[in-house]
Amino acid sequence: MKLPVFFWRHTVAKTAGAWESETSQGSFGRLWGVFMDARVAIAAVLVILQGALQALGTPLNHWTLAVCIAYLCSTLAVRLWAHPRPPGRTFDRLWILTIGVDVIAFSLLNFFQASSINYTPLFALPVLLASILGPILLAFGTAASVTLLLLADASWTSMHGAGDLNPRLLQAALSGSGFFLVALLANQLALRLAREEKLLKQSQSVASMQIQVNELVVATLAEGVLVMDAGGIVRSANPAARHLLGAPDSQYPAPFRLAAQTAWQPLAELMQRTFSLMSAQEGHISLVHPGLNTRRLQVRSRLTAPKDGLHESLCVMFLEDLREMEARVRIEKLAAMGRMSAAVAHEIRNPLAAISQANALLEEDLHDAGQRQLSRMIAQNAQRLAKIVDEVLNISRAQQQIPAPQTTILRLDEATRRIANDWARQNAASAQLRISTDTGNAAVCFDDDHLRRLMVNLLDNALRYASGSAQALEVSTRLMAPGQAKLAVWSDGQPLEETVQTHLFEPFFSSESRSSGLGLYICRELCERYGALIGYQRVLREDTQGNEFFIMFRPASQFLSAELPCLDNVLV
Repeated sequence: MKLPVFFWRHTVAKTAGAWESETSQGSFGRLWGVFMDARVAIAAVLVILQGALQALGTPLNHWTLAVCIAYLCSTLAVRLWAHPRPPGRTFDRLWILTIGVDVIAFSLLNFFQASSINYTPLFALPVLLASILGPILLAFGTAASVTLLLLADASWTSMHGAGDLNPRLLQAALSGSGFFLVALLANQLALRLAREEKLLKQSQSVASMQIQVNELVVATLAEGVLVMDAGGIVRSANPAARHLLGAPDSQYPAPFRLAAQTAWQPLAELMQRTFSLMSAQEGHISLVHPGLNTRRLQVRSRLTAPKDGLHESLCVMFLEDLREMEARVRIEKLAAMGRMSAAVAHEIRNPLAAISQANALLEEDLHDAGQRQLSRMIAQNAQRLAKIVDEVLNISRAQQQIPAPQTTILRLDEATRRIANDWARQNAASAQLRISTDTGNAAVCFDDDHLRRLMVNLLDNALRYASGSAQALEVSTRLMAPGQAKLAVWSDGQPLEETVQTHLFEPFFSSESRSSGLGLYICRELCERYGALIGYQRVLREDTQGNEFFIMFRPASQFLSAELPCLDNVLV
């Protein structure tokens, strides 16, 4: 029978015994059940014993049989319907129905005994019950009650001429002393067991919390983590590892077999080598998924040490995308170069200003047309260098810069056709490029030189990944809403990997090891300066799927009505 959960108030717990707060499934509930089963068993044995004595010819004492039957009914009732509760400060009749009934029943059996059977050892049951499940006071009280009853029984028996008084009193005193000793030892053992169980629960709670913390840390790691056994079964995989493997939870819930996909075979081989050599392994592995780009990983495997031969050794494998690792290395190198470039650009400004001023003063005294032409060339190139220095400082500067207001407004279609045609002539790509403009006379807030740099970066990327067939590239403009113009650069290249899409516009991240990864980052910075939005999507053009980079421009009407300049601040 499943015992219900019981609750014990805090004020009661201070005076209770070893078992302060337990559920029905805890130690107190289990021990309670054992003692109740023992009481029922002893009561049944007593009833059977009376029947056996009668069968052997011993005269039947009806009072003894009645006590045994009543005791059996009482133990069955308590076992079936009583709830286990530790004794507290308040009076609890449940303990009268257990310990009290035991003491009274065994005392009556001693009193009514008509044979040579000695029922005194049965008193050990209520003493143990009080000692193990109750406080020391209840245990000593039970032992004292048993001792007094034994002394009274010895006195009563001696008074009615059933033997000498002194030996019987001595026997009762020795039995009582033994019960006191049993009560003390049993109670101390129960207290120690309760303390050990409490420490065990505290340790389990700490271990459970540590496991939760570890799982949370592993789940949020950018590095993939796989835990596998010697049979190639993946016991656990964090989200980063599933992303690198291309194994979503819905298709491959843990545990799953590493050999489930052919692309994972290199990982399985590294795992087998780790177990066979019983040492850590490292290597670069390529995962080739059909229809997808190859993913290159750096893999490190470690073995857990088995303890006492009770637990098997597991292989923990760490996965990291090599492309992201190379990008981080480039970030560190180029960040240092960027700081140096900013310092160099800052130092160039003063000599460049001196050159411009000296050229202006020199031009005042020049009268020859050729010399004035040379002076203008110096001024133009000095102005160009000054603009480049400002842009380098804008990208590299750690603090906010407030540039001078710019009010450049251009016709998007006209500027787009001009820049695209110039780029096509310079790159001999006129046969591959088609231009489609459809914004009418829509004007956008953007600098012409910056738009050129933006389009050249996007077109260079598109040409690099295009198929090379006719009309593999497209530059288009159209109105998405009144005054909302969109410029798109499309190519029929292969789809970008998810990891590449995630870091497209981050600085120093590139899908090619030879690229600096600054092109798309500069495009994003230029767009943000003018309040434009740049994005990527996979779209269909004349039944051909391709990659499209698009720019949503800020309408010129918003700029004309705004109080702030069109060129926003650059934050790096």
